[in-house]
Amino acid sequence: MTEEPSRPARRSLGVPGQSRAEEWQESAYGALEDGHEPPGPGPGPAEPVVEAPVSSLRADLEAILLLADEPVAERRLAAVLERPPAEVAASLRELSAEYTAQGRGFDLRFVAGGWRFYTRAECAPAVDRYVLDGQQARLTQAALETLAVVAYRQPVSRSRVSAVRGVNCDGVMRTLVQRGLVEETGSEPETGAILYRTTNYFLERMGLRGLEELPELAPFLPEVDDVEAESLEGTMIAEAVAAARADGREVQ
Repeated sequence: MTEEPSRPARRSLGVPGQSRAEEWQESAYGALEDGHEPPGPGPGPAEPVVEAPVSSLRADLEAILLLADEPVAERRLAAVLERPPAEVAASLRELSAEYTAQGRGFDLRFVAGGWRFYTRAECAPAVDRYVLDGQQARLTQAALETLAVVAYRQPVSRSRVSAVRGVNCDGVMRTLVQRGLVEETGSEPETGAILYRTTNYFLERMGLRGLEELPELAPFLPEVDDVEAESLEGTMIAEAVAAARADGREVQ
């Protein structure tokens, strides 16, 4: 049999991590032949390269309009994003059409000269239950009538509104101003009376692009013949009462 080469005797290593002369240590990879190095660690799995998402125009528009508390004009959006107004306008219309086609619960509308997110009309019952919780904060009939006069006669003074309605409207006008539906807009040159007009918030609440979309009043007005008849009847009654008083008769 072939004799195995003798190995030096094992001795205490002494200081940890340091070996002594003529000290034999086994390799973790077993016996190695002369001139061979222990294999190094193999290459690990390649890590995927994650690229930062690139912001698109449509994503930027959605982010801005999500924070807007009033309609934002196309020119302002174009200036903020440093994009051509035509490109911004096209993207806004594409987004609006996409939301409608997908049946989203919100809508992107062009109202009061700008774009803004709104809840869809079909979701109104659910939104009302969430926001109002059974409590309705509606305008009174007097407030609605006063608001209508301001909308169609603006700019108009409070005295003129009171003359149209036939009652004092000071308190109602203050309520409309507090609600943000009406605002001051200068004064009347002849009398110095403060003039009032509707606000952009009024257009938002009414869902109008501008005052030109207000419905025509003609279908809601009485016929001219009826007005003339009532006027003539009132004049005849007044003349009869005046004549009776002149004769000293008691008027019932």
